[in-house]
Amino acid sequence: MITRPYVVSMARYNEWMNGKVYDAAGRLPAEEVAHDRGAFFKSILGTLNHLRYADLIWMGRFREGKPRISDPMADLAMLRAARSELDREILEWAATVDEAWLGQSFTFRTVKGDAEFTNFNWALVTHMFNHQTHHRGQITTLLTQAGEDVGATDYSALP
Repeated sequence: MITRPYVVSMARYNEWMNGKVYDAAGRLPAEEVAHDRGAFFKSILGTLNHLRYADLIWMGRFREGKPRISDPMADLAMLRAARSELDREILEWAATVDEAWLGQSFTFRTVKGDAEFTNFNWALVTHMFNHQTHHRGQITTLLTQAGEDVGATDYSALP
């Protein structure tokens, strides 16, 4: 099972990496950020929107017991501001997580409402952070293809 220090460290890593990704995306023209590059969520912008959408769902489930839904944003600056706000929320939330909560079971329905799942909170929190890392990996590839280098992405490089 994971512990609070793990959750806090992953929240810090998440915030740091999102900043690096948004910095790199911000150096590109808007049409390059929105350009369909053949990725699962089409573009850099589409994948950034997906990450925020998924994190809102999980934070809503964890904090309010139900997912939060948000429409995609077409403006990178507005998306970055919303992402930064969400990253601060994740950091604040991570500092309140305790091992008792992490060890509890959590039942949730899909956003569509067509299926129900139960798992331990620690497994779902781990999934949330793994999901972020997975899609940021895709974004760093898309950014590299567009000529932008995100720089070091390893956890060991976290300031």
